[in-house]
Amino acid sequence: RSRDGEKPFFLFLSYIEPHHQNDHNHYEGPKGSKERFKDFVTPGDLTDTEGDWRAEYPDYLGCINSLDTALGRIRAELEAQGMADDTLIIYTSDHGSHFRTRNSEYKRSCHDGCIRIPMIACGPGFRGGKVVEELVSLIDVPPTIVAAGGVPVPSCMRGGDLGTLADGTAQEWPEEAFLQISESHCGRTVRTQRWKYSVRAPKDAVRFGCCNSPVYTEDFLYDLQTDPHERRNLVSDPAFADVRADMATRLKRRMVEAGEDEPEIQPVSC
Repeated sequence: RSRDGEKPFFLFLSYIEPHHQNDHNHYEGPKGSKERFKDFVTPGDLTDTEGDWRAEYPDYLGCINSLDTALGRIRAELEAQGMADDTLIIYTSDHGSHFRTRNSEYKRSCHDGCIRIPMIACGPGFRGGKVVEELVSLIDVPPTIVAAGGVPVPSCMRGGDLGTLADGTAQEWPEEAFLQISESHCGRTVRTQRWKYSVRAPKDAVRFGCCNSPVYTEDFLYDLQTDPHERRNLVSDPAFADVRADMATRLKRRMVEAGEDEPEIQPVSC
C-alpha cells in the first residue's frame, strides 16, 4: 500500500507454519483444526506406518489452510492496488514432513515426504495453469526471479530459469535433482523421474555439522515408478546393480559440480 509505482518492489514473506513447534514437537493449527480436519484422507506414504501423523495431521492441515488464506489476502491486495498483472508470485517451502515415519525426527531424509515440496508461480511468464513435469529445485528460484526482472542471469549463479520451462524454451534441463542432507546425518541423494538413490557418510566423517565426506555408503534405492510411496528399499538387491552404478555416477557428477571432491561410494553391507 505504501508503493507509488515508480520503482519495482521485492517482498520475501516467510511463515513458520506448517513447521512443527520445536520446543514441544507439535504441530499447532488454528483453533478448531483438530475437529475441522479430523476426517482427512491419509496420504499413501503414511498409510499403515508408525510415526505421529494420526495425532498431528489435522493441525498440519489447519496450518496449511491458514497459509492458503494468507496468500489469498496478498493476491487480493495486489488486485486492489492494480498490481496483480505485473507482479510475479512464487509460493514454495524449504522442506516437507514425514511425521517420524522414516527416522526419529521430521524432515531430514531423502524421502519425497520431505523433499517433494509445493512450488507454484503466477504472474508475468507464468499464466495459463500449466503443470511443468521436469524436476526443479529451490536453487532454480533465484535465477528465475532475476530473469523475471529483466536482468541477465549471472554466469556464477547456479540453477536455471523456471520461466524457460513454462514457455518451452528450456534447453538441456537436468534430468535429476541433487540433494544434500545434514544435521541428522551426512547424506547425498539424486532423484530422477523414476529412481531415487541416496548415500550416507560414516558417523566419524561428520564433525560439528560439517557435511562433506570422502567416503559414503549406499543407503536407499527406490523405483518411484512401481513404488511411489517408497516402501521397498532396493539398495541391496543384486538385480538393480546396474541402476545403482548409473545413479552413483550421476550423484558423484552432481557432487563435483557443487564443489565437492568426488567421493568413494561403497555398497551397503548385507
